[in-house]
Amino acid sequence: MNSFTVWLNFHGDLSFFVGSKRSIERNLGEKTSVKDVIESCGVPHPEVDLILVNGRPVRFEHSLECSAEIDVFPVQKQSPQFKENRLQIYSFNRFIADGHLGKLARNLRLLGFDVAYDRQAQDRQLLQVMASENRALLTRDRRLLMHSVVRHGYCPRSQDADEQTMEVIRRFDLFDSIAPFTRCLRCNAPLEKVAKADVMEKLEPLTRIYYDEFRRCTGCGQIYWAGSHFSKLQKRLEQLRANSRG
Repeated sequence: MNSFTVWLNFHGDLSFFVGSKRSIERNLGEKTSVKDVIESCGVPHPEVDLILVNGRPVRFEHSLECSAEIDVFPVQKQSPQFKENRLQIYSFNRFIADGHLGKLARNLRLLGFDVAYDRQAQDRQLLQVMASENRALLTRDRRLLMHSVVRHGYCPRSQDADEQTMEVIRRFDLFDSIAPFTRCLRCNAPLEKVAKADVMEKLEPLTRIYYDEFRRCTGCGQIYWAGSHFSKLQKRLEQLRANSRG
């Protein structure tokens, strides 16, 4: 087979992965899937929502056999172009975060979202849990996100946990699903309301005096109440809510 050339144009915030080189030329010597060519440029497939080859929408498995111009678009829910040919799911609410995103995992749990997180988990474990529990993978390791088993995922652009949280809320359309203080920050299990009398023996003396409403983790048994940190957490939540609309 004769060698041929393809030209790839990356749109929107996919520039995060390719930098200033929004247009990249690739010389190919054999039939190659468009997914493999895109990922050879550093762009993970879960970040790609629309692919046009010579103006025609294609799937990831589309084979490139001759010279072509390829336009690659990120997830853009507002775009009216080729709506029926989109490659990603917009709404998703179950996640697994890699070991470097502990603060993001905590933020999302604070907002009520189901986020599996193990700081010590190896890549193989992350992928296994992701696949078996149908979770979207959150990681800044683009090579991990490129793994063929990954169906849904996202690479946070920012290194700041609060900004990462806003990114995930926007990407997966989570705003209307926010339910603060319904999930354990330690183990991720749901919280349930519990009578004060049932947890009295576990409370500090001042807590017994000043607080009457409690929740208990259905997994690890951790007890939660609106302590002195509550107003600070509430303010943080309101900031996240406001910014997520931006």
